[in-house]
Order: sequence, then C-alpha cells, then structure tokens
Amino acid sequence: MKRRDFLKTFAGMAALTIVPRHVLGGTRYTAPSDQLTKGIIGVGGMGRGHYGYAGTRLVAICDVDKNHLAAGEQLASDKLATYSDYRKLIEDPNVDIVHIATPPHWHGIMSVDAARAGKDIWCEKPMTRTIGEGKRVMEAVKQHGNIFRLNTWFRFTDTFYGMNTTVDKIKKLVDSGMLGWPLKVTISKHTGFNWKFFWVGNEKLEEQKVPAELDYDMWLGPAPYKPYNAHRVHETFRGYWDYDAGGLGDMGQHYIDPVQYLLGKDETSPISVEIDAPQQHPDAVGTWRKIEYTYDDGCKIILYGEDNGSPSDPYIEGPNGKVYPNFQCDIPDWERKLAEFPDPMPQQTDFLHCVKNRQKFALNEQNGFRSATIVNMGGVALRLGRSLKFDPEKLLFVDDDAANRLIDQPMRAPWAI
Repeated sequence: MKRRDFLKTFAGMAALTIVPRHVLGGTRYTAPSDQLTKGIIGVGGMGRGHYGYAGTRLVAICDVDKNHLAAGEQLASDKLATYSDYRKLIEDPNVDIVHIATPPHWHGIMSVDAARAGKDIWCEKPMTRTIGEGKRVMEAVKQHGNIFRLNTWFRFTDTFYGMNTTVDKIKKLVDSGMLGWPLKVTISKHTGFNWKFFWVGNEKLEEQKVPAELDYDMWLGPAPYKPYNAHRVHETFRGYWDYDAGGLGDMGQHYIDPVQYLLGKDETSPISVEIDAPQQHPDAVGTWRKIEYTYDDGCKIILYGEDNGSPSDPYIEGPNGKVYPNFQCDIPDWERKLAEFPDPMPQQTDFLHCVKNRQKFALNEQNGFRSATIVNMGGVALRLGRSLKFDPEKLLFVDDDAANRLIDQPMRAPWAI
C-alpha cells in the first residue's frame, strides 16, 4: 500500500466497519468485525475434530502423513492450502490463528515459531512435554504479544467429570472457606477420573518399514531417532517418553488444571512430588500406583492409579468438611450457607473475543504452564524412579542434577527452541 493511500485509509478508519488485517499489520491488530482465519497443524485425529468454531474460517492444514492430509482436505467444505511442513503454514499470511494438534513433543517448538511469526495460538494439551519448553513458550508469547489458548476447558465450562457440576460451583465452595485449609484433592477412579493406562508403551518394538505416505523423520522432529514401528506413531505415540507421558500426559492437564484454579495456585507450583510406581522402562511409559504433590502451605493433590485409592475417598477434603463426587458436601446446611457467598470472578472464555481485543484468555500460557509443570514433574519423578523436591520460583528440582537435566532435554539436530 502506498503511503498516501495508507494515510487516507487511516484517516477514515472511524467510518469503517471492517479494517483488513493487511492495513493494520497482521493478526494482532485485527478489527473486532473482521473474520478470523485459522490453520491446523496435525489433522490425524484431534485436529480434524476442531475444524469448525464460530467466527473463524479454516484456510490451511498441515500433516506429515499424506493420508491424513488427504482426509483432512476432503473433510473441509472450502478449498484449503495444504502443507507437509508446519513452517509453511505458520508463514502463510492468510492464517491468523495456528491450532497445534500434534503429539506433545512438537508443541513447544511450534508454539514459539508461531509466536515469532505474529500468530495467535490454540494449543492442545499437554501444553509442552517438558518444563523447559513451557518456559520458552511463555517467554516467546510475552515478547511477541500473542494470544495463547491451551485447549482444556474444564476450569471454565462443562460438567467436571465425577463432580457432576461445573468447576465454578466448586470454586465458590473452596473460596468460602467453609472447608478450612489446607485442602487435599484426590483424583482417582473413585472420584470420577480415568488415567487411561492403556496408553503404555511396548518395551520390545521391532523395526518396521516406514510407510510411503509418512515422513517419519519429520514426525520425529526434535525427538531422538528410534527405528520406525507403527506403535510409536499416530494413535499410540502417548506410550513413549520421547513424545508424551502416557495417561498422565494425556489426561493430566484436564484433571489437574482445574485444581490449580480451585486452590488459587495459578502462579506457583508444588514443592514436592512423591511417587509409588514400578520401575519405568527408559523408552516405554508404564503405569503407577500413586503420585502425590504437596504445596508449601500443605495443600496436596493425590493421583491414584486404577487399582488404588478407596471408594470412600472424597474429592476435596479440608479440616472442616469434605466434598464427595456428585458435589455432595458433609457440612450441615452447606448449600444455604454457600448461597450467602459471592460467585467467583468471571473469566474471559471467548477466545475469539480475546484475539480481536488483545485480552488474555482464561487458560493461557502462564497458568497453563503451571498446570503443565505439575504433569511434567510427575513424569520426571516416574522416569527417575524417585520422589523429588521442587523450587517453584527457580523452576528447578532441588539438589538433583539428573532431574534438572530432564527440564531442558536435548533436541535432535537441527531442531531447537
């Protein structure tokens, strides 16, 4: 655009209904009335499940599997740009929002690259596979002013698993102080949660021929090279430490992020993680019996594996009362008493509103990093086979070099974050 044309457009801006993004310099200046566009990286499963959300138009998809890409293209109602290299999608000037729906070992790199490109980001859980990658994402989003959404929604909408109510109702009870302090939260099959222990790896994978449609080297990306086996990729990748952390990685942020919110811990992390688990294989993720996190004020989060815990366990327990599944509390006349307390502060849960108005989303790179850190603390403890102390300010394990080496894990060249 010539300078005089730009000035003429700018002078008349108050009269415009829509200001095109190319006039104002990109997605971070999108006018409230302008339709947002999105591109999805990874359309093998989760990505194809998020083609449509109101107020956006899908314009591009990317996948390293040609079959996934073809299926994703057929699913769309409009013509799409298709890419096999995610960097091309991120560079596409027609894309405002980048939706990252790849295995977690890619989340950190792709989020940082999207941030640097000036894109806003919708990322699947877990936010990152390591604590160090989460730190880099926070730094990049802060530096470049992007809007970031982590795609687990239970802290602000939908019925929360075994509680049979939304989290804001539980938050109101916790904030009222009626339960006392500190609190203990128990997450097990008895309180309505499933750790999906079918996400375990195979310890004896035989090398197989790479399918012609799959760019396996690009699928691995920053992960260490391992010979191809179909069980290592696509639907079953969660069973391998290089890409995720089994059921803990798959469901951890869904289950734990609302607890961070309930306890008011969005700006901190537990100071310890204790484990009771079989020795883990160095490649294949296994199961565990119990993972216990403790905060500096004595609050605890306890995760029980499939055959552990008790049917009598409450979901939340405090000195003055207990809350059981289906939102049942043992405090006499608790519902009448609770009605006298204020509701929790409202959260900004409209991602598109946040993008258009440059407001932080309710679950963003900062509080999302803290709940992802809890998941990754557990993963590190399991891999090392021991309990750990953690400094939530320095974001380091205390006096444990081996654990700290798992915070920033080396990436396979040429990849870096």
